[in-house]
Amino acid sequence: MLLSLIASLFVLYRLYTIFCTPHTSNLRKGSGQSTRSLAVFLGSGGHTTEALALVSSLDFNKYSPRTYIISEGDSLSAKKAIALENLKKPGNTEYRLLTMPRARRVHQSLASTPFTALYSLVWTLRFMTLPAILSKQKFADALVINGPGTCVALVLVAYFNRFWWLESPRIIYVESFARVNSLSLSGKLVQPLADRFLVQWPTLAQTDGLGMGTPHYRGWLV
Repeated sequence: MLLSLIASLFVLYRLYTIFCTPHTSNLRKGSGQSTRSLAVFLGSGGHTTEALALVSSLDFNKYSPRTYIISEGDSLSAKKAIALENLKKPGNTEYRLLTMPRARRVHQSLASTPFTALYSLVWTLRFMTLPAILSKQKFADALVINGPGTCVALVLVAYFNRFWWLESPRIIYVESFARVNSLSLSGKLVQPLADRFLVQWPTLAQTDGLGMGTPHYRGWLV
């Protein structure tokens, strides 16, 4: 009984410190680091196109190294990421590609989805949590995502790390340009957890924000 009470108080304390304590981390250059490491989830199709459009506007000398996370079987996104790297900095090796199992495959039954989603979570723990435990190595300073649902696994593991005081990336969610009047499903799931939640239409900026994910409108980003 006493142990259950202590465990409950500990969980409540950690949730309070994570969600209710203001974050002081600053991703901008000039806060003690000359460069910032960046991870970008390429969700295939239009998600990949928009994500790479965002990354292409960055100064690669300031955001390095870069990690591109690609869904299993999405060779086209991998080719596009490599093409962007060769265009921005020909011959550079300051990036890597990680292939991530899909949380849910196209036309997959809902009954089997929990199993593939769990596998996706476990795989994410391997590359985001284990290095933080074994060598206190941060996966990236910032994680940029724009959907679809597989990116939720990345967010959950980032928060798992935070819960246990492990190194964790800041989460930046950029809602798709195609979403004008309502958020996407992945946007609705991630919004309460994102450190920065960006929308590309002013109508979405009026959406009530939960947790830390108050929508911010900064114009068209892609």
